[in-house]
Amino acid sequence: MALLRVKQKAQITLPAALRKQFNLQEGDYLEAEAVDNGILLKPVSIINRKQARQELRAVLDQVHAKLPPSDRSPTEQEEDITRIIKELRQEDHAAERRS
Repeated sequence: MALLRVKQKAQITLPAALRKQFNLQEGDYLEAEAVDNGILLKPVSIINRKQARQELRAVLDQVHAKLPPSDRSPTEQEEDITRIIKELRQEDHAAERRS
């Protein structure tokens, strides 16, 4: 267990071993959550939503060209994809916690 000290402006420094283990670099984001026995820090990815939407539309356009037409709107299809991605991420996080 690492001991951290709260410094000026409530800053903390994560030990190098933890930064390496979780592949954290300067400028990365962590999500802080209050839990029963303290504070849980989790790495998160921040993306440019406009850029991600454009990239997703490009991928969907490629897939649509190969599949029969869908009766769902592009927005509904994106929502389905987003839901699936979230479910896969939750499964990955659950597997990480078990190991």
